[in-house]
Amino acid sequence: VFFFNKGVDPVHGLKREDWVEANRVFAEAERERERRGEPSLIALLSNAYYDVLDDDGDGTVDVEELKTMMKAFDVPQEAAYTFFQKADTDKTGKLERPELVHLFRKFWMEPYDPQWDGVYAYKY
Repeated sequence: VFFFNKGVDPVHGLKREDWVEANRVFAEAERERERRGEPSLIALLSNAYYDVLDDDGDGTVDVEELKTMMKAFDVPQEAAYTFFQKADTDKTGKLERPELVHLFRKFWMEPYDPQWDGVYAYKY
């Protein structure tokens, strides 16, 4: 459902294999940026999300604020709990900016791992 809602439709839109290839190319470009010492696009993207998600401006993101992102991506809001559990690595009950950057980096740069399916909405 998630991929279909994002235009991955083999009949009328982007084919899944093309979407996967685009992600692979993005990851390789990100590695090259790192080699050249350029700013991370993943960090820029993560920080942009973070700025939008931190609705109350306290410098952290709680699970209620995270539900906003789930709604924007047409993912069931209950996915926010799975995402939050994995992302909150220091277990403070709030997401700090580096935690979100780390999670986005994991999505884009590391090989597929089924334990993260709920986090990245693959199961929705």
